[in-house]
Amino acid sequence: MTPGDAVSWSGRSPMDYEKPEALNPQIFPQSGHQSPQPDGEATLHGYEDPAPPEDKREFRGESLWRVLDERHINMIAFSGTIGNGLFLGSGRSLASAGPGGAVVCYILMGTVISSVISCLGEMTALMPVNAPVMEFPRRFVSRGVGFAVGWVYWFAYAVLAGEQLVAVSNAIKFRYDDGITFLNWEVGQKVDNAVWISVFLTLVILFNMFPVRVFGELEYIFGCFKLMFIILLIMMMFFLSIVQPRGEAYYQEPLGTRYWNSPYSFFNLVYNAKDENLHVKHSIEGSLGTLLGVWTTFTSVMFSYIGMDIVAATAAESRALSDVESMKMAARKINLRVITLYSLAMLTASFVVPMDHPFINGHSTSVGARSVFIIAVVEAGMPKVAHFFNAVFVFSAFTCGINSMYIATRVLHTLALRGQTGPEFITRRLRQCRSGVPVRAVLVTGAIMMVAYMGRDGSVGARLDELANNCTVSCLVVYASICATYLYFFRTLENAKIYGNTSESQAASYDRDNPLYPYKSHGQWLKACYGLIACIILILFNGVGAFIEPFSIRKFVAAYISLPIFLLLILCYNIRKHGLRFGDWWTDKSGDLSQTVQASSYKRKGRLEFPDNGITRDNWATFVHWVWVWMK
Repeated sequence: MTPGDAVSWSGRSPMDYEKPEALNPQIFPQSGHQSPQPDGEATLHGYEDPAPPEDKREFRGESLWRVLDERHINMIAFSGTIGNGLFLGSGRSLASAGPGGAVVCYILMGTVISSVISCLGEMTALMPVNAPVMEFPRRFVSRGVGFAVGWVYWFAYAVLAGEQLVAVSNAIKFRYDDGITFLNWEVGQKVDNAVWISVFLTLVILFNMFPVRVFGELEYIFGCFKLMFIILLIMMMFFLSIVQPRGEAYYQEPLGTRYWNSPYSFFNLVYNAKDENLHVKHSIEGSLGTLLGVWTTFTSVMFSYIGMDIVAATAAESRALSDVESMKMAARKINLRVITLYSLAMLTASFVVPMDHPFINGHSTSVGARSVFIIAVVEAGMPKVAHFFNAVFVFSAFTCGINSMYIATRVLHTLALRGQTGPEFITRRLRQCRSGVPVRAVLVTGAIMMVAYMGRDGSVGARLDELANNCTVSCLVVYASICATYLYFFRTLENAKIYGNTSESQAASYDRDNPLYPYKSHGQWLKACYGLIACIILILFNGVGAFIEPFSIRKFVAAYISLPIFLLLILCYNIRKHGLRFGDWWTDKSGDLSQTVQASSYKRKGRLEFPDNGITRDNWATFVHWVWVWMK
């Protein structure tokens, strides 16, 4: 079966979705049912292994190669998330919301994205299909919504990849000049942004042409490096706040919590309205100013978390697709790692940089100079470290561009497999793969990434912020759709449990209280409601800054263009398929629960259960193994 089959592993053709019997929840005998084993990996009986031997793979064809292991998936998602949203955008958050407000924003937005990933993770663990972000809305909401989610998802990551190229070109033009310290990358200053965008666009395309196995190994290395760097960053910011400063530092005593105490405050009490060139036009003080500062920070913080959904988007190339523990652990690890590291990074940085620093309030001499981490080491008397940090920021944005393009190309390839990319002569070419890589999908996505050239001019960071805002809203639309899909999925599970004629061996597939149910997060339907409401509110009010004088058309378009495009895609799909028969627009979902999988053992991966009482050698070995499972 190919990733484009509408129903995975069920033996039914994609055209079955057109038949009346496919429009209601269905329970099928499961040839792929798993029997509980004493311990070990999940095994699908009667299921054809999606990862054929290397000598039997097609060099040319329409299929992706499933060669990625769990470690590759974890690090592709981690590497795709860690980028300029944190390194270059945290200063903007600190300036807008204040030290405490910025940390609160990272934690709150972390709970929102965690709710979304838990919804996606549970559905994917139970039904490990290809392209789950698009397939589940198609199954449980409507095919029109699935179609729209697919195109918005592709557009979001294609633009995100372009935004990363803008970040790279801006970071290379590094210049830091505060009147005391002068740092400058002359090569970056002398070469036009368009040249850097062209160079790195070519490199990003070349990396995405590598066979996916090579790509996975490179991303594993990149992800490990980023993980070590961000841990180093957190430790360094913490020690800079408590140790006696160097002789070259801008201050003579340890900073401690100075920038949290009076005359500073937990929240920023003043909101500065800026024009398109980041010049302050007027200020709003008091409670309203605090609210506006925190609210506008929500969007920029959410941008930092974009990429965590990659953990499910790699399903088409995952060798461990049918291993329910793999998806469960991947979803939980990415939530735990990213939210914890981001919150700690923002917290420790707020100890060493004040919220009124001019460089994070629109007066920086370059994009790199507005990073709180670079400001911290420069003012601590370590300017050489600032060069290293900026080099890592360039590398980080570049690798995020690689990951974003990877996801965009796989989404476009899946759309082509479903015949949803226009005329047949275009669709046929987008389906083609070489060594498991959708080469033409890579080239088409690379063409869309040329949107990055729109960010070559403008004031420092202004175009970067606009592109980031547009990517954020597009992803929020997708995240809201995932949460809504989960609620439909949850209701379908309840109906299957009540009305379905299932055997005892199949019960774990539909009963969330069964110990063999693949992945259950307590109160998940409440989390889905919370994530849905939060995403909708953020979508509707994320552009509030555009309405504050002076009104900015560019900010308004960047903030809201994705929503009408999403609705227009749904409208066009339904009119084409159903005409003006409005009653059919929302009844073409299948609610298909066939070919679900179960855990293979009552002993679940990642759960700490000691074999003995007291302190014994076996208990220590169990504990060390548990730590390793969560750390690897």
